[in-house]
This record gives sequence, structure tokens and C-alpha cells, in this order.
Amino acid sequence: MKRNVLSGLLAGTLLGSSILSGCGSDKETVDYIITNAKIYTVDSLFSRAEALAVKDGRFVEVGQANTLLELYETDSLVDLEGAAVYPGLIDAHAHFYRYGLGLTEADLTGTTSFAEVLERLKAHREEYPESPWIIGRGWDQNDWDNKAFPTRKELDELYPETPVLLTRVDGHAALVNQRALELAGIDAGTSILGGKVIVEAGKPTGVLVDNAIDLVSHHIPEPNRKQQIQTLLQAQENTFAVGLTTVDDAGLEKATVDLIDSLQKAGALKMRVYAMLNPSETNKAYYFENGPYVTDHLSVTSFKVYGDGALGSRGANLLEPYHDDPKNYGFLLRTPEAYAALAEEIHANDFQMNTHAIGDSANRTLLNIYSKVLEKDNDRRWRIEHAQVVAPVDLDIFGEYNIIPSVQPTHATSDMYWAADRLGDERVKTAYTYQDLLEATGMLALGSDFPVEHINPLYGFHSAVARKDAEGFPEGGFQPENKISREDALRGMTIWAAYSNFEEDIKGSIEAGKLADFVVLEKDIMEAPEEELRDIKVRFTVIGGEKVFAAPDPGNTNN
Repeated sequence: MKRNVLSGLLAGTLLGSSILSGCGSDKETVDYIITNAKIYTVDSLFSRAEALAVKDGRFVEVGQANTLLELYETDSLVDLEGAAVYPGLIDAHAHFYRYGLGLTEADLTGTTSFAEVLERLKAHREEYPESPWIIGRGWDQNDWDNKAFPTRKELDELYPETPVLLTRVDGHAALVNQRALELAGIDAGTSILGGKVIVEAGKPTGVLVDNAIDLVSHHIPEPNRKQQIQTLLQAQENTFAVGLTTVDDAGLEKATVDLIDSLQKAGALKMRVYAMLNPSETNKAYYFENGPYVTDHLSVTSFKVYGDGALGSRGANLLEPYHDDPKNYGFLLRTPEAYAALAEEIHANDFQMNTHAIGDSANRTLLNIYSKVLEKDNDRRWRIEHAQVVAPVDLDIFGEYNIIPSVQPTHATSDMYWAADRLGDERVKTAYTYQDLLEATGMLALGSDFPVEHINPLYGFHSAVARKDAEGFPEGGFQPENKISREDALRGMTIWAAYSNFEEDIKGSIEAGKLADFVVLEKDIMEAPEEELRDIKVRFTVIGGEKVFAAPDPGNTNN
């Protein structure tokens, strides 16, 4: 028995071999058996069990304790004292590597004014005085009294010689100073397909939208290998603590994928990663020649494509103009012809196409392209990432062509305060329509889009089933007709997410033969009052049968 696997999972639960191992026994020996648990298997029947056995990193048996104890022996019997157990949680859309990089950048989330942004920048600069760039992320002008985009004026005064790049919370707009504009060669006459340089009084304000951001970000030095490794390991530590065992990392280059693979093979990176590739020429050249790459820890089977921008920065591509900006329809980041050609390429080389589409026009454009490339009744599992505003007449295309909506429930409860300003009272009813999408497709892949939102998947679970923010607002929920059930929310962050990754045969449910990825929570999210859901803590996170996170024991002063 590998005594370090779950030894001490709960005080007093590791029993000696004399209890379950007998001389001459014909029982199969397993690494450990968990009993007295409330196990949500999330199998096809959504069945419950009370015990499970693990051997060599996989579930051997799941069922009733007396049955397992008749069939198996072990020197580690774990009594969970009625605790709730779920399949390892999967975030179907995140930016894992980008999140790790951001941990050393200025955190601008939750700022209530641009003045607060400046104060946080000053504190960050004191901590990192030698950095050649000042990088920050997370501001949202919709949370400020003055909801207009900020300008570079104060940044130019504070940092005339050091380039500054401050990305909006959604990643689709940024504020830069004059030094950064000069490095990128941006002036009032700069134009770029799929992007915008905001100009006032004949000069750039410093706000860049979508592809225009790349003109600046390409000048930021890449972190060295040591920094990249630290980035991934810190991101892993934080995500294990919230119960994640697989992350879908949206938009990676081959070099980062190779680093992830090497760290996983060395045993340092235990997080399982479904890597969506950027459709760069380097990535396409290599992976179209060599095909998908899959291990137990890494799946490289898809390309992440950006269709349009974000609603908050008015870059989402809409069928009708913005309610609060009547001349603006947003924009696509490529031409429709370019998307169609890319879809043909991806299809011909047996990869998935996972496309970011926020606005109803972007969703229609991409759904129509998908439908021309895919046959009905296909099993290609192409995904629309976000599917945020979808015209009702377009919903059926998802189901007809087996297109999977990959949605992020916390976007609904983050955006609900201002979404009607962008869309108007009638069109906002076509946004964040998760129940409608579920009825059209039969499944949803649920994620968070972290670091745009918080890394905790239970925030998304709460938003999906309650449609409320952390304070319980609004009463009854935001557009409550699009709440989904707790069962479907759990499926969306386990088996349906696994299915969207072509991984349902190895993960996503607690069943014999699958990878032993599971999470133990302090309360049962299937029964706890909805106002408690966001505060429920993870007790243990287990990957491949190995405990990778354990909450500190409050009774142990050595923690």
C-alpha cells in the first residue's frame, strides 16, 4: 500500500492491515477504499454510492461498502463520515497559464474608480520597481461612477518613460500610456482589422480594443523558463485548492504546450490540461502535420479562435447597434471568408474548432460557417465559446450540427448590472440563455473564463442555479427562466465538460476504469441552501488517486 496517497485523509481513518487484509485471502488488493461517503457518481443515471476503491490511479469499483469489502482488501480504509464526493471538477474554458502570469501583475479587479486603479499601480510599482513594463489587469469602467473609458493622461504623468499596459477585465480592451503607444508605433491614423484605436480630439486616448492591443503586447518581453514554470506551478496550487482537476486552457502556443507536457511527465505539474491552440502559423504547421496529441494529463485536440470582442468594451459583433452607442455594431476580428477557410483547414486535419462568439451577429456568422463545414449527426464536437447573445432563430443550429455551447455562468451575474444598457430591455433576454441552449443541445460545457472571473468553480455553480451575485441579488434571480438545475450544473462541470474535450471515457464521472479524480467538499452542493454555495470549501482534491490538496486542519497548530 502506498501509505502517502491518502494517509491521514481524516484523523483516525487509516486502519491497519490486520483489519482488512487476511492471510490467504483471494480478494484483490487495492490502494485504498473510501466508505461512509455520499458519492455523486454523475454516471448516466446520476446514481449515488457510498464507497469506492482505487488502485493504480483509477477507480476499481464504486457502490455499496459491504460489496466492496467482500471483493477487495487494503491496508487503508478511509471513513469519510458522510462527506460529499464528486468527480474532479473541470473548468471548460479558462486561461490557466495566463492566470499564473497575472499573479505577479497589478491586480485591478474590483476597483471602484480610476483613482483606485492608479493607487494600486503605485503600490505595485513599489513592489516591482525594476520591471521594464508596468502590467495590470482587471479594471471595469462599468463598476465606476464614471462609466466612460479612462484615458492615458494620468499614466503619462506618473510614468512618462516606462510603458504601461492595463488590460480590461474581459481582456478585450486595454489602456496604455504614451510610451507604450510610441513603442508600438500607434497614432491617430492607425487602423487594424478586428481592432480599434480610440481617438479623441485627434489623438489616441490610450484605449485599445481587441486586435489593437496586440500592437502593444507584442513588445512585452517573454518570461524566461524559470518564470514560466513558477507561473504554472502557482496556478496549479491555487486551482487545486478550489477543487479543479482539469482546466481547458484557451489559446496556447506550442512552446507553452511543450513546457506543460514536460512538467507533467516529470511529475511536477499534476493538473490535467485540455489545451486549445492559437491558430498561429507555427501551431498549424506542426499540429496539422503531426495530428492531435493526447496523454492522461494533456489533450491537444483543438484550436481556439476569436470571433469578436466583448460586450463590456462594445467589441461584440451585434445584429443591431448597441443600445447605448447607436452607431456601433461591434466587429468581427477576421473576415467571414477567413473564418470559413480556417474552419475548412481545422476540419480537414481532424481538430476541433472552438470559437469565441459573444454577439448575436458573431454567433450567427460562426454557426453558419460551422453548419457548412460539418455534416448533421457528426461527432466532431465543435464548440462555441461563450455563446453569450444568440438570436432565438439560431438556437436550433447548435442541436442540428452537434455544436456544444461552452458557457460561463458567472458572466451572467457579472454583466447583469449593465447588460441591458448595451442591448436594450428586449434583446438582453436573448443573452446568457443557458436553459434555452441546454434544451437546444442536450448539454452545456461549463467554465469560468478565469482570470476574467474568479477561479472558484462553485461561483459558477451558484450563478448557474441561482442567477444571483454573491450578495443574493437580484431577488428571484437574473432572467430566472434560464436557471439550470443542480444536476445539470454538476454535469456541466464534470461529464459534459469531459465530453466536450473527447475525454468522457476517462474522466468526468466516478466509474470503474476511469481516472481516480475526485473532490471532497465540506458541504453537499446538491442540498445546501443556495446562499451558502459560494462559501463551501474544498476538503480534499484528488488526481489519479493522489491527494494533491488538503484543507488545513483547524485543530492542528502545525498547519
